[in-house]
Amino acid sequence: MDKKIEGFFTPPAPHWVGNGFPVRSLFSYARHGAAVSPFLLLDHAGPAMFPPGHERRGVGPHPHRGFETVTIVYDGEVSHRDSTGAGGTIGPGDVQWMTAAGGLLHDEYHSEAFTRSGGRLEMVQLWVNLPARHKMDAPHYQALTRADMPELALPGQAGTLRVIAGDYAGQAGAARTYTPINLWDLRLRPAGQVTLKLPEGHTLMLLLRQGDVQVQGQPVQAGQLLQLSRSGTQLTLRAQAQAQLLLLGGEPIDEPIAGHGPFVMNTRAELIQASQDFMAGRFGQMDAA
Repeated sequence: MDKKIEGFFTPPAPHWVGNGFPVRSLFSYARHGAAVSPFLLLDHAGPAMFPPGHERRGVGPHPHRGFETVTIVYDGEVSHRDSTGAGGTIGPGDVQWMTAAGGLLHDEYHSEAFTRSGGRLEMVQLWVNLPARHKMDAPHYQALTRADMPELALPGQAGTLRVIAGDYAGQAGAARTYTPINLWDLRLRPAGQVTLKLPEGHTLMLLLRQGDVQVQGQPVQAGQLLQLSRSGTQLTLRAQAQAQLLLLGGEPIDEPIAGHGPFVMNTRAELIQASQDFMAGRFGQMDAA
C-alpha cells in the first residue's frame, strides 16, 4: 500500500542561531507534537554565502539533555567541541551524531579554514528524541565521514542513496541509534524514478533540498518538507530535474514529552532537575577555545 501525503511544511522566514547559522526551523515538537516522533526538530541552515573573515562565527557553549543532535554538512565546514572532550571538524558529506543523553555542554563554529576562505554554507541539524530509559545515559559522540556511509546506486540509474542511519537494500548506515531510524540522503537524476520500501507504522518525512520532484505524483518545491502517513510501505519519487532529498523515518516513541529550550525530558520535574544540574556545573566544563 502506498504512503499518503499528510502535509506540506512550507519554509518559514529564517532566523539566526548564534551569528553563524541562518536557519529555517521546518518542524518542532512544540508545534507538531507526537506527529513527528521520534524526531523533535529540524533546522535547515542556508544555503548562505559568508565572506572571508578572521573571527569564527557560530554558537558558544550551551547545554543539552535528553536527546541527540545530528548535524549533516552539505557545504562549508563546522567544528564541534563538547564537555566530554569529544569534537572535530566535519565538511561536505560528513555527519556528527551527538548523544547529549544525561547532559553535556558543547559549542559549534565555522571551522578556522572556512572562516578564512569564506564560501557557501549549507547544513541540516536534526534533533532525535531518546526513550525515557536512555535519557540519563552517558553522553557520547559519533563522527561519521562521508567514506563511512554506504552510497548505493538506485534501480534504473535513477540516482544514488546514501545510508546515514538505518538500512537500505541490506546495507546498514554507520550511525548507531537507540530506536529504529532511517536517515537517507538521495540524489535523483532528471527523470529518475524510484519506489522505496519503508516500514509500516513509522513516521516518515522528506526534505527537498534542491530540485524539482513529484512525490506520490504530487509536485514539491525546493525547501519544502513533506509528512507522509505512517500507514503504507511504498513511496514513489520522480525527479523532473536533478534533485537532492533527505528522508527521515523512524519508529515513534510513545512517551510524554516535556521540553524547555535545550532540555527534552518526560516530566516537568525532570526539566527542573536538568536546570538545577546545569546551574550546579554537573554538565562538565569546556576548555577555553
